[in-house]
Amino acid sequence: MEIYQLRAFVTVAKLGHLTRAAEVLHVTQPAVTAQIKALEEELGITLFDRRPGRIMLTRAGELMLADAEQVLAAAGSLLGKAKDMKGKVTGALVIGTVGDPDSLRLGSLLNSLVQTLPLLDIKTRHGHAEELRDLVAAEALQGAFYIGPNIPREVLGVPLQTIQYRIAGPFGFRPRLLHAGWREIAGMPWIGAPAQHHAQTLLKDMFARQGLTPNTVLESDEAASPHSLVRSGVGLALLREDIAVPASERDEVVIWPHTRVAALLSFIYPKTAEHDPAVIATLSQLRTIWGLTH
Repeated sequence: MEIYQLRAFVTVAKLGHLTRAAEVLHVTQPAVTAQIKALEEELGITLFDRRPGRIMLTRAGELMLADAEQVLAAAGSLLGKAKDMKGKVTGALVIGTVGDPDSLRLGSLLNSLVQTLPLLDIKTRHGHAEELRDLVAAEALQGAFYIGPNIPREVLGVPLQTIQYRIAGPFGFRPRLLHAGWREIAGMPWIGAPAQHHAQTLLKDMFARQGLTPNTVLESDEAASPHSLVRSGVGLALLREDIAVPASERDEVVIWPHTRVAALLSFIYPKTAEHDPAVIATLSQLRTIWGLTH
């Protein structure tokens, strides 16, 4: 039994897709299939139910998954201790970023890492929150900033800051917006975001708690600036409070005064990376930069 076979098993189990797993592991799909087949033959059990267009864990595979993750975590701990003893942290550190870099204090983090870990190959990859969560859980990223209601169960994480969001609409909506209830708010035109974007998750959850669905007339990514679209009269959107309030004071938008939506900005990392020297160093720098005491 080889570590790379266990890693292939865990990656496919988490992603539920052979092609995506092969991309994450930087090998071919036939190689992943061969690794899993070899593991199944050695264990004497079938780990996956393979059908056209999908691959799912068998009951035996479900029972083996936690143990496989523990073995990978132990192997990671062993490698981490070996690197510590050598006194050098080398290799690659890929960090996922979400939203505005300044709000993440990303520049300060990267500067600290470059200074303290000169032998580490550091890269950043921008993406949507739920996409980054999946990549961290599958160990395709060593860490990522994440915005959501809480830290996902599939990963470990450090809370950094609570972010407040407000419902903001075009200034021309002011008379009817200020006197609207939840149902009227849901029926107004809304600017949505891609499904894996944190703003869309917050928006859907907010209305789901009211038993409603927003009237989305446009899906916009961050490049189109929801603040700009609201100001232009397109519709309502969830805006960060530090953006919405100043815009409201300038009469660019109007804020619906009856709710605030809280989200957690955190830094997440794989459960198997708890003892990885690069991750440990990253968390240490993050805690210093954000003034965290734990």
